[in-house]
Amino acid sequence: MPSHPILAQCGCDRILPPLDVCCSFAKCPAAFHSLAFGKSVQFSSNRVILFRGPCRKLHGVHRAVCADDPNPFSECCRTCNWRRRRILLSWAYDQVFPHRKSISAAVSVSTTTRLVQNEEEALRWRLDDKLDELVKLRDKLVEARNFEHRVELLDSNPSVTATFRNMGAVGMCTSPIVTLALEALEEYEIYLLKCLVAAGQDHVLRPTPAWIAQLDKDDNRIEHEEQDLLPSEHDIHSVHGKLVNHGSSAVLQFVKRSQVGFGAILSLYNLISANSIESLNRVSGGSSGGSINGELPRNDKLLERLLRRLKMLIKTLHEMESFYDSIGGIIGYQVVALELMKTSEAHSFCSVQGSKLRCMARVAPTNFLVPVGRDLSQDKEYALQAALWGLQGLPEMGEILPLGGSGDRLGLVDDLTGECLPVAMLPYCGRTLLEGHIRDLQAREYLHYKIFGEQHVTPVAIMTSAAKKNNERVMNLCKSQEWFGRGKANFCLFEQPLIPVVAAETGCWVISEPLTPVLKPGGHGVIWKLAHDRGIFKWFYMKGRKSAIVRQISNPIAATDVTLLALSGIGLRHEKKFGFASCERNVGTAEGVNVLMERRTEDGWEYGVTCVEYTEFSKHGIADVPVSPGSMQSQYPANTNVLYVNLPSVENIISTRGPVSLPGMILNLKKPLMFTDYLGAMHSVLAGRVECTMQNAADLLLNKYTARLSSIEHERLDTFVIFNQRRKVTSSAKRQRKLGDVSLHQTPEGSFLDMTRNFYELLSSCMVNMPEMDSNECYVESGPPFIALLHPGLGPLWHIVRQKISGGIIAKGSELQIDVTEFVWRNVELQGSLLIYAENAMGTLKSNDGETILHYGEGCSRCRLERVLIRNRGVDWACNENIYWQHKVRRFESLKIVLHGNAEFEAYDTRLEGSHTFEVPKGHRMCVTKSNTGFLCVLEPLPLKALAKGTWNWNYVVQDSGFVHLTLSELQEN
Repeated sequence: MPSHPILAQCGCDRILPPLDVCCSFAKCPAAFHSLAFGKSVQFSSNRVILFRGPCRKLHGVHRAVCADDPNPFSECCRTCNWRRRRILLSWAYDQVFPHRKSISAAVSVSTTTRLVQNEEEALRWRLDDKLDELVKLRDKLVEARNFEHRVELLDSNPSVTATFRNMGAVGMCTSPIVTLALEALEEYEIYLLKCLVAAGQDHVLRPTPAWIAQLDKDDNRIEHEEQDLLPSEHDIHSVHGKLVNHGSSAVLQFVKRSQVGFGAILSLYNLISANSIESLNRVSGGSSGGSINGELPRNDKLLERLLRRLKMLIKTLHEMESFYDSIGGIIGYQVVALELMKTSEAHSFCSVQGSKLRCMARVAPTNFLVPVGRDLSQDKEYALQAALWGLQGLPEMGEILPLGGSGDRLGLVDDLTGECLPVAMLPYCGRTLLEGHIRDLQAREYLHYKIFGEQHVTPVAIMTSAAKKNNERVMNLCKSQEWFGRGKANFCLFEQPLIPVVAAETGCWVISEPLTPVLKPGGHGVIWKLAHDRGIFKWFYMKGRKSAIVRQISNPIAATDVTLLALSGIGLRHEKKFGFASCERNVGTAEGVNVLMERRTEDGWEYGVTCVEYTEFSKHGIADVPVSPGSMQSQYPANTNVLYVNLPSVENIISTRGPVSLPGMILNLKKPLMFTDYLGAMHSVLAGRVECTMQNAADLLLNKYTARLSSIEHERLDTFVIFNQRRKVTSSAKRQRKLGDVSLHQTPEGSFLDMTRNFYELLSSCMVNMPEMDSNECYVESGPPFIALLHPGLGPLWHIVRQKISGGIIAKGSELQIDVTEFVWRNVELQGSLLIYAENAMGTLKSNDGETILHYGEGCSRCRLERVLIRNRGVDWACNENIYWQHKVRRFESLKIVLHGNAEFEAYDTRLEGSHTFEVPKGHRMCVTKSNTGFLCVLEPLPLKALAKGTWNWNYVVQDSGFVHLTLSELQEN
């Protein structure tokens, strides 16, 4: 009698009725009713299921008897009879009422009530048995001689044998899909399916009648998803390149050695290729239709859709097998997931079978000390010096932006289409987060140009994913912005694979429908191996870059003042390998910490600055306690994922392969996963995926010493940390603020408020009289006391901005937006809204070899305001539709200055009251002065000498201390 996979996990291998009994349930609801109330059920096959005992009592005992089975279940454990019976009833009920079918074994088991404490212990040890089995299989596959040997090993696996050889004996709906796969797929594709089954995920291949019926109806959904998965030419060539040049996947190496055609591999990316259609016609009998094993409907289109679904699954499995080759591919991923699942509940545990100890603790005693580093907020002279080092080293730096996260907590949707959007597309302060990040980078490049007179374009590597069309949307945004005037050649987009989510209770992959696992990005830590596999490191080297700044897309304020320049400057100056920009952290906050790891070894001591995620505190014995009694500040500083990376050092450890290529693997099972099934029903289940953390690459860059170091010697390490005020390092926009929620932590509102506080500090230091900042509660109730948005190119170093802006008043409720870098503000009083827009904020866009390139300093727009009173009604602060962090506000009145091309605007000693718009055309200068009737406006062409460099300029001179001194030079007209 066959075993049901769910019941088999409960320790009962012979409880499920045979296939004809299941069919009888589907045909006769009365049989289900009889079974539910403890009656015996007789079927035409003379096989009987008999339940005895009251069905509503916990101590009820059941017995299932088969006429042709001499061993009835008289020895079943009394404590789990009720659980087995509930699962059997649920399974049988699903056959009668398929529209109520549980989506996956993982969901089904996780929603079953646990009535006995021993049940959890029994499940734990059963998973341990499965883990032992998978570890052995993984090791054998890794040591296999060739591809054929790997296939033989998989074929000897009991689950694979039951699924691929006993057609019709493992369940109602498994055989048709497997039959279709065996007939229509290539050898390597079938190998991937066998890996799936051997990993214990055969439920993915088990369709239901309701799903088949739904699939037959839903034409639009299938065609839409097919288009989403069509590959690019780059994808195909990259796979071919890996096979020919790198052989990065062990599996594909075996395929190559065994001379399986390259077409079999590349066809994974062609969902409906000619070969697939031919195979499909063989299966379906051509256009006349046909059936497989008597189970599939006689419908060619349905067969084609099933094959497409199968190909979509194959694509996912191929990406897993290829990317996770360093840990054993699909099997290795499941091994890691189960190991992490175990250690999430206990640091070490014993297997029930044989009392074998499996300990996941560290191999050596480790101390986690508070790291020591320079505090930029306190040592301002050093901060300026370090920022200068960063400016001098800018030509050696690259930028890495991990954008692959799905950002589910933001709940971001497209206003027009209703589609979910990734974090990179969040509209923040009038532009997407990605656009803001690029502006920050351009501001540092512009400062380098103004000081040293040379233009350098920093290469930017962006890791995307397929989640929420992340890769497609980022690509379209870059194209629409003409690659931000940087040239397509200075961008490199590489897509991280999506991986299945594992249910917390069973270790099964959660599926939204048959053949479709719920997929999520595998964490930003995959960026290093992916960069190695896709040649990103070599791309940086070809452009002369040896180090890079890494910052997450959800953190829009990391570039404030000296933070990023000082981080890169210290790393370059002292030849460090890995660095962190850190800040204070409150106790109990759901964020990781930076620590100094001190480990005793046989040869001496190991040291390094690294990160521990908050989910791993208990595992490593880290106490989240305050720095002093009564304080809210944690003893350990926050990890912000603002990083400095020496590229050769990281590539060197990643290229060694093995688990070290995927640093900081964690499995967070504490958060519920929300997903919608193919019938539109919402599900919530505790689940997670194996995530890697990019900052834990530092774990592999430890320094070794024969003697223990003193605290003052810690700065000698290859890893380092610097500190700054929190709102100058991190304030992320990761989650949507719920209505009525006063907490602004990790929300766009909280991030915008921190940015406003930064501008308050900056403008106050410019001797501008500012309204006092209010509390978070006041912001939630009535908004910020003012709005200030300054172009980062004004500085980005704050002491430079102080020389451009000096004196004046910004009244409460005012709005100031400055989108120009060549700017002078002297004693300006603002009561209302002042909006300055510049077409050429940092330079002119010119066509270069078919691409649009921004040339710094050429034809910049300019604005100069001296002793001007601006008064208007400004923002309607009572409007309920205002979204301040998006800079979407309703205004009664405003003063707008719009500068086209190299246009200039000047205003002196005048009052500008009410609503006005001054629009200056390219090649002209507008001057506004006081007159008897109010103000006088004069528009005149720019002198020929001023067309490129303007009628006035800020000259930058850097001093040895790092201070940049500005002088204003006027064009001398003859």
